[in-house]
Amino acid sequence: MEQRALGRSGLVVSRLALGTMTWGRDTDEDEAAMQLTAFVDAGGTLVDTADVYVDGESERTLGRLLSDVVPRSDVLVATKAVGRTGPGPMGRGASRGHLLAALDASLERLGVDHVDLWQLHSWDDGTPLEETLAALDAAVAAGKVRYVGVSNFTGWQTAQAVTWQRSWPGRAPVVSTQMEYSLLQRGVEREVVPAAEALGIGLLPWSPLGRGLLTGKYRHAVPTDSRGASPQWQGFIDGLRSSTSDRIVEAVITAAQGLNTTPLAVALAWVRDRPGVVAPVVGARTAAQLQASLEAESLRLPRAIQTALDDVSSPHTSYPERRPLPMAPQP
Repeated sequence: MEQRALGRSGLVVSRLALGTMTWGRDTDEDEAAMQLTAFVDAGGTLVDTADVYVDGESERTLGRLLSDVVPRSDVLVATKAVGRTGPGPMGRGASRGHLLAALDASLERLGVDHVDLWQLHSWDDGTPLEETLAALDAAVAAGKVRYVGVSNFTGWQTAQAVTWQRSWPGRAPVVSTQMEYSLLQRGVEREVVPAAEALGIGLLPWSPLGRGLLTGKYRHAVPTDSRGASPQWQGFIDGLRSSTSDRIVEAVITAAQGLNTTPLAVALAWVRDRPGVVAPVVGARTAAQLQASLEAESLRLPRAIQTALDDVSSPHTSYPERRPLPMAPQP
């Protein structure tokens, strides 16, 4: 698997990341072990989790596998903090107290002494940004974290965090942002992607398959064994359904037929090779599903197909993103 630098940093990661959001619930430990083994055997290195995934069980599962199945040295561990992870006054948010306590809890669940990438899972309006970022600095200084990133930040929030960290000597630079990004969700191209490119931070797209819709499996009906058939996930998947998304899915299927490949491979290759993207985060319930993503590694979309998919999925833009700027009426 091709390796890419994560932003302007010395951290080099595989251009596909393994997501573990369902580990410990929809994906049992045996299935997770098969996924991790297949991923590492294919040259994958970056494994992504979070403290809130399955109430910490995702981290626990990954920790056990790093002890028994795959050597810790073969894997770059990325996790996230922020959100409600416990009771009491320090049980939530991006305060220094909560973040550092959450990190210690993540390390314990993972069974490691450090993580390679620690990400703020979301912006917290209730905590001064400088306090939040100082906690990241403390974690790096303590040797518990190698690199730091953000997730689900808007363009201005991303720019503010990155600029603040670069304004003071000795601070831990933000090297990545993790955002939902796919042919069905291109809103990040308005502000986040330009900010990331200008600031030199790597983009890690989550849900690069459009919450599963871009695989084509929901084209005519909802498979009974799919996430879409689950009350827990139905609303999440339906959130991207529309007549426009239907047209995009059909275009992906047509492209796949022309290339003699799968819609999954087309959708994944498209987002993987977008400007600024380092590694799409692919989550799978089963090892068979993950294998389908790994097999897309060799696919490179022809320029004509890239252009066609760009056109059919182009996000709406207007002032101030669209150029030229509107001219004021002349007196």
